[in-house]
Amino acid sequence: MDQHTIFEDDDKNLMNLKEASIWASKHLKRKVTVSNISYLIQYGKIKKYSNNGNLFINIEELKNYYNSFSREKEWKQILGKDINWHLSFAQYKEAERTKHVHRLHPYKGKFIPQLVEYFLDSHTDEFKKEVYFNKGDIVLDPFCGSGTTLVQANELGMHAIGIDISAFNVLISNVKVEKHNISLIADTIHKLTLKLKEFQKTENNIIFEEELLSELAKFNTKYFPSPEYKRKVANGTINEIEYSKEREKEFLPIYNKLIQRYHIKIDQDKKETFLDNWFLDPVRKEIDFLSQEIKRIDNTDAKKVSTIILSRTVRSCRATTHADLATLKEPVTTTYYCKKHVKICKPIFSITKWWDFYTRDTLNRLKEFDKLRSDTFQVCLTGDSRTIDIYEEIKKKNPDFAEILLKQKIRGIFSSPPYVGLIDYHEQHAYAYEIFGFERKDELEIGPLSKGQGEEQRNSYIKGITEVLVNCKKYLQDNYDVFLVANDKFNLYQKIAELSGMKIVNEFKRPVLCRVEKDRDTPYSESIFHLKEK
Repeated sequence: MDQHTIFEDDDKNLMNLKEASIWASKHLKRKVTVSNISYLIQYGKIKKYSNNGNLFINIEELKNYYNSFSREKEWKQILGKDINWHLSFAQYKEAERTKHVHRLHPYKGKFIPQLVEYFLDSHTDEFKKEVYFNKGDIVLDPFCGSGTTLVQANELGMHAIGIDISAFNVLISNVKVEKHNISLIADTIHKLTLKLKEFQKTENNIIFEEELLSELAKFNTKYFPSPEYKRKVANGTINEIEYSKEREKEFLPIYNKLIQRYHIKIDQDKKETFLDNWFLDPVRKEIDFLSQEIKRIDNTDAKKVSTIILSRTVRSCRATTHADLATLKEPVTTTYYCKKHVKICKPIFSITKWWDFYTRDTLNRLKEFDKLRSDTFQVCLTGDSRTIDIYEEIKKKNPDFAEILLKQKIRGIFSSPPYVGLIDYHEQHAYAYEIFGFERKDELEIGPLSKGQGEEQRNSYIKGITEVLVNCKKYLQDNYDVFLVANDKFNLYQKIAELSGMKIVNEFKRPVLCRVEKDRDTPYSESIFHLKEK
């Protein structure tokens, strides 16, 4: 065991776990629980000490660990002294950054709700001196994405209109903000789960996966004990690359034997589409079965929520490593050494685990948001923000609110336009478009990854964003406020503002922390441009 016995000279810097959690909470200015401290011990981040059977940690070691993640001074040196560290929102835990419906479905490129709330909320603090929006105002997000602005507007008692070219993005956003019949949805999901279980009785993948997990548990306990193995890798006692390759080869015959015993088919017959390439055959069969059952649901609301749950499930069941889930490299069809979990892991052979988890999670998140929602109107429209007639589209959805919109007009915009050549917004949910038959409009995306970041694409981007702002201005109040979140490394937004008949009155530069990408330690900032009429 990687544990140190205390000598008399050691105990001046030692605390028990409860004392350490109190100290850490004060040091970090946010709540740190005993479980958080235990996690650091379990994963070999800090050492544990014993004295007469009691567990302690060295507070200096804990302080050094936390200070190694204090990046403010370092990042300001790299990104500039004008960076606003307060807008990093580093004090918020992940559960707060992904509260209630904000984590209803994964989405690349979304901003955290606290950023939206900071600019929409009328409550001022020592960092914010101006009030831009108030309760009852109408907020517009012409690049709605997954609906973060709409959700926060609802929480703050404001109306909000979103627009997005992606039909699937519109579905995500509207499921988040719409009022739902939770009991009906719960009953629908229960029936779907029962049907899935009946279908699985005709297949061998469930019993196969159970036995595979049992074999993996025995193997990993023997060769990758925690936290001993992690600490040996950290201190160089074990060469992780060589050791992991040897263990991979050692377990492979066990895996292949189980495949043969249960007659498990791995590859699909075709390799033409995303679904063909990125899912093992047993998983694809379950996806196809459940998607057909969802299409038969009569209630529109229950069908939409079930669609989101299945899409979220499918994304987590792609045939890839845990570490590469966000950035797919190549399909994985055998057991492998997992850098994320530091042991031998397996590809997924059934959607059951994730379907069960996401059904419960979705219902809980919808219930949680239902307690917070205000009696205001939010909707995301499917369309091109460069040309859409917002009033006419709202009139189709809600004539009463259309009259409010006509008289009151939109107070302002809070949005995050696509970045030049960074994301293909349709492609990130390719599986959902295939499963549910949504119409793709990739050609209407502004600044897609597929077209790169060259001069031609930058000019096209300027033209596209400008056309959006010019079209949306027709629906704004005279003294509007526009906030655009952008990583303007090509210095395009000054030109965009000029061509739109606007001026940049302020730029808030913030560090982007808490990213899940592999390059999350690379210094990166984005700007929130405040624009008004020229």
